[in-house]
Amino acid sequence: MLYRKLGKTGLKISAISLGSWQTFGQSVADDETEACLQAAYDAGVNFFDGAEAYGSGAADAAVGRALKKHGWPRDTYLLSGKCIRGGDRPDQKGLSRKRLRNCCDNTLQRYGTDHLELFFCHRPDPDTPLEEIVTTMNALIQQGKILYWGTSEFSAADLMKLWAIADANGMEGPVVEQTGANMLARDRIENQLVPLFDHYGMGTTIYSPLAVGLLTGKYNESTPSDSRLGNPDAPEWMKKHLSEERLEKARKIGAIAKELGITQAHLALAWLLRNPNVSTCLTGARQAKQVEENVKAVEAVDKLSDEVMSRLREIIE
Repeated sequence: MLYRKLGKTGLKISAISLGSWQTFGQSVADDETEACLQAAYDAGVNFFDGAEAYGSGAADAAVGRALKKHGWPRDTYLLSGKCIRGGDRPDQKGLSRKRLRNCCDNTLQRYGTDHLELFFCHRPDPDTPLEEIVTTMNALIQQGKILYWGTSEFSAADLMKLWAIADANGMEGPVVEQTGANMLARDRIENQLVPLFDHYGMGTTIYSPLAVGLLTGKYNESTPSDSRLGNPDAPEWMKKHLSEERLEKARKIGAIAKELGITQAHLALAWLLRNPNVSTCLTGARQAKQVEENVKAVEAVDKLSDEVMSRLREIIE
């Protein structure tokens, strides 16, 4: 496994990590959750990403049950939690001090642990002052409940404001931004967040690295009826991935993967990992064999020469 520093911190994180969105505690039974985590752990994956919004806490709880059963030393893996919406009542939403504290405590309880390595503001909250977020996150650090904090899909402007507040008060700023990025969605990591990488040394945890499966190649010829994008009830934002323009790009990317003797999914993940500002790619799985396949992407990074990267750039741009 390839490991990277998480931004400017000394924390080492596996280049491929395992997330739980729409899987554990939801569409995946506990025995398979345990198998997925075991396969990841055996392959060297050390980061398991969760959020209270995933199955209304069911994902975190399922991971917690699996961790308890496996009994791995707590210093051999990293856990994350995220806060934005834990219910329908007003005090179960947002990023207020009360909300962040309650969410953190509930996440720790679901996981069955006493601390989180990473705690994210899952989405911006226009109703909470940025100063309140910074001071609350630092209080949680002082209490030993979290080690580092981060954000997800915050604007570059708000991230700079968060850092300014933290620096002015001698506090810890957000060290990581979790954002969607892939070969067909590059603006955030290639343009918007670059000043944060350069000036503040922020790291990234990347979700949707395979564009909801489009970059695996399984849609290149036709849309499988049992696939996520083939589901007639899929949300519109998902269905947009199947535009003819994006499909054509996916097919051309697949042709280069075939030339290199690697899978299209491995190429897509390796392409992200060639970016020094990408700390880890979050992958999902419903079966252990999917985990075992995803982690092989680190072996493909060296196959992406400058010449190959140039050819890929011509396709995706």
